[in-house]
Amino acid sequence: MAPKRPTGADAFPKPVESSAPARPDPNALYAALDLGTNSCRMLIAQPKGSQFHVIDSFSKSVQLGQGLERSGRLSRASMARTIQALRICRQKIERHNVRRMRLVATEACRRARNATEFIRQVRRETGLTLEIIQPEEEARLAVISCAPLVSTRTEQLLVVDIGGGSTELVWIDLSRVAPRDRPRAIMRLHAGFHTTDSPFPTAKVVDWISVPLGVATLRDQFSDVSDDAARYALMSWFFEENLAEFAPYQDEQAREGFQIIGTSGTVTTVAASHLGLKRYDRTKVDGLRMTSDQIEAVIQGYLDLGPAGRRRDPRIGPDRHALIMSGSAILQALLRLWPTDQLSVADRGLREGLLYAQMSADGVLEDGPL
Repeated sequence: MAPKRPTGADAFPKPVESSAPARPDPNALYAALDLGTNSCRMLIAQPKGSQFHVIDSFSKSVQLGQGLERSGRLSRASMARTIQALRICRQKIERHNVRRMRLVATEACRRARNATEFIRQVRRETGLTLEIIQPEEEARLAVISCAPLVSTRTEQLLVVDIGGGSTELVWIDLSRVAPRDRPRAIMRLHAGFHTTDSPFPTAKVVDWISVPLGVATLRDQFSDVSDDAARYALMSWFFEENLAEFAPYQDEQAREGFQIIGTSGTVTTVAASHLGLKRYDRTKVDGLRMTSDQIEAVIQGYLDLGPAGRRRDPRIGPDRHALIMSGSAILQALLRLWPTDQLSVADRGLREGLLYAQMSADGVLEDGPL
């Protein structure tokens, strides 16, 4: 009789921690998984020069946080959907024989009363060990993922990561860093926002905030408002109110040398709509610069379409139509508050940050230009 194949946690090797291996393997594969309030996403990649090459990827809308705003708990249905997606991720990790990985969960698991029980269930049923990370680390990882998009002319940088359950904003002062070293100075933040012992020029994190409002949680807060335009206006106003304690950002800043980078499904969807893409093309979206007038025109177009029109619009997509107006409300509030009329679009985020951080810590990235 053939031996019985182990299942659950016993079937899957424990991930190798990515901290200072004695002899880094430049050919090793790395995995990064981001389980958010709305989506489960994973990248498998290999170091390549100062960046990495993606070998495989996965993205699925699992709506883990559905009903969380009301009950404070992850529902059985949302946990079941998520575990199904995580099984696929596990298969990909096994197929590529990945040994170095970080698998993280964010706002939904930070807030849910039954998150610990869910993490145990994931381990039992899939063999994957999820780690719930805190808002500061989530913000830091989003920032370093955007390093290649930082202009050498940028002296003040705002990175905005609009998630499903929260929105992270990080303000970085690069004025004391040589222009050509500014993108790499952002990368060095993988060690922490307050690292001061680096021999290299460092980016100074002036302030950061994690607002517990993302595209899913903000939508749920105003689900009882039937009028589409009124709901949008209320969401934008409410998000702005939640930034009241972030006072430094409300001070007038010089436009020259100021850059906002936005990373999220909302930002990339708005960019795709602006470009008129019926089939999404990352190469056209990542790094695109949009003016505030162009963004406003796209959002007004969404409002003109109404809920039914947005459902049918191929530029928005079936997984995004119910969330695009709450995301747009956040985006519009940010553009009202900050002294710039441009936004850099980043099709990158937590997963890329996880990969950069692991590879940087392991010393497998070349110390060259990004």
